[in-house]
Amino acid sequence: MRFHKYHALGNDYIVLNPDEFVAELTEERIRAICHRNYGVGSDGILYGPQSTDQADFALRIFNPDGSEAEKSGNGLRIFARYLWDCRKVQQDRFTVLTAGGVVTAKVQKQGQQVTVDMGRVSFDSTEIPVAGPQREVINEKMEIKGRQIEFSAATIGNPHCVILRDDVSEAEARTLGPMIELDSRFPNRTNVQFMKVLDRSNIKLEIWERGAGYTLASGSSSSAAAAIARRLGLCDPNVTVHMPGGNLDITISDDFSITMTGPVVKVADGVISDEIFG
Repeated sequence: MRFHKYHALGNDYIVLNPDEFVAELTEERIRAICHRNYGVGSDGILYGPQSTDQADFALRIFNPDGSEAEKSGNGLRIFARYLWDCRKVQQDRFTVLTAGGVVTAKVQKQGQQVTVDMGRVSFDSTEIPVAGPQREVINEKMEIKGRQIEFSAATIGNPHCVILRDDVSEAEARTLGPMIELDSRFPNRTNVQFMKVLDRSNIKLEIWERGAGYTLASGSSSSAAAAIARRLGLCDPNVTVHMPGGNLDITISDDFSITMTGPVVKVADGVISDEIFG
């Protein structure tokens, strides 16, 4: 059972091609493969390419806890690089169907950089989803461990909760992130971003990722956070998102459609032993 490992700004994924991974991909096997000590170790699994009549390729994305994710910006860049390495794509733009919708990707710099049109960000509570009446979820309040926190929420095919801060830290992301992820107002759980606006062209994030935990970088989180910063009037259409793993370039159109550009690095190809599933 072959695997292919890549990272995008320290956010690492394993690509499993259904033609090479012949076993059933159960939640237990996903957790075993992603485990940092007992498996290969990763922030998730990209299961594809799969056939579809809705796009050039189809992709399923799994979190390390075995749950399925609708979309991943870093994961999509990695998958595009994998398709490039397999010579299934060249310089032309191509489409990928995910559970969070169809995206368009383009590989550049011999695979080392990928641009993805991530789709349109929505702040509508029924689309994200967020409990309560239909509304734009902007500058609302929640109480976590006795602390009043102001947040905005959005979806780009998967849910995000963005908290504006004067400064951000890994410690706060690790402490508050899991509680916000599981808050009852988010029926599908949520990704959580703690955001500091540096200036009109730069924001800084610390991220708690739904189903994965603290992460060094996230493409969908960068897209959602930049869109919320734009919606709040705090940034211009072109934004560099600074994260512990590195930077992504985000362009926000007038209708809040997002274009994301960032690097991808190949780590390894290998074979998974059946023993880890014992």
